Amino acid sequence: MDYTFILTMVAFVAIFYFMMIRPENKRKKQAQQMRDSLKKGDVVTSIGGIVGKIVSTSEKTIIIETSEDRVRMELTRWAVSTVGVQTDEQPETTKKEKGKKEPAEAPVDELPAAEEEEK
Repeated sequence: MDYTFILTMVAFVAIFYFMMIRPENKRKKQAQQMRDSLKKGDVVTSIGGIVGKIVSTSEKTIIIETSEDRVRMELTRWAVSTVGVQTDEQPETTKKEKGKKEPAEAPVDELPAAEEEEK
């Protein structure tokens, strides 16, 4: 029986667990803790992008106020994406932009006009 094959398979399973399954479970646990700790007055962003301030909470739902006109919406707790306003601070680059290089300010071979006049 070839033990290297068995050891290789065990190693692949262990790597798969530590690279994929464990971080996902950790992320889910953090999200659940965040949703369980929601309280009145928190500003939240829903998974649909709705931003509002919590005015009431219950075991499974929250009621948020979305504007100064006192528009209220009832959301389930699992629909809360983040506490606070979610912003897109770094816009994603497209594939075309990734391939482009920044143009150089001036080629090294060329001299500015002021320097050419002095010569």
